[in-house]
Amino acid sequence: MERVTGIGGLFFRAKDPGSLAKWYADHLGVDPVPSDYDTPPWQQAAGPTVFAPFPADTDYFGEREQGWMLNLRVRDLDAMAAQLRAAGIEVTFDTESYPNGRFARIHDPEGNPVELWEPKDPSHPG
Repeated sequence: MERVTGIGGLFFRAKDPGSLAKWYADHLGVDPVPSDYDTPPWQQAAGPTVFAPFPADTDYFGEREQGWMLNLRVRDLDAMAAQLRAAGIEVTFDTESYPNGRFARIHDPEGNPVELWEPKDPSHPG
């Protein structure tokens, strides 16, 4: 069976797309979509990606009207949190210990939840 090789894009509605794209670039390093075909788009590092539909009544994303949540992998969750907090962005750590790594939650300027995930390195258990 032919299979897809990864996620090619994430498309969602925004009240102010330009400002929101700039916020993601400035604070998380996600480059905005190029304005021409000669400029390469943002490149993500290879790694695990979870594709998980949730029940319609989940509270995991926060507000009930929130239809999606972005999960972004980070190398160093503590360093990322310090950087975001220095920019005035609230970061909430999940205090639970998980076999697959550590998590924290932020919200973009339009209130969309963004989960930050530091995957556990299988070569360094514990």
